[in-house]
Amino acid sequence: MRKNLLALAFVICSTGQVLAGEPPIEGPADAACREQARAQVFTAPNPNRLSLWDLGSQIWHACMASYHGTGPNPGRQEQRF
Repeated sequence: MRKNLLALAFVICSTGQVLAGEPPIEGPADAACREQARAQVFTAPNPNRLSLWDLGSQIWHACMASYHGTGPNPGRQEQRF
């Protein structure tokens, strides 16, 4: 009985992200930003009255931007002919 409950709990936990429609975690920065968004989604100010999904996405994008600093290609210089 105990093994069956443990197996059921494992299946439910492992399919949680799939059922939520989230893509797989890609790296430690992504994991940290997802945790931050989950922790702040109910307490963050929401003057634009966004849905919880959109507010969490906004928190996640701001967190990821802080990890990347200047953008995806900081050393790239624009070249025009």
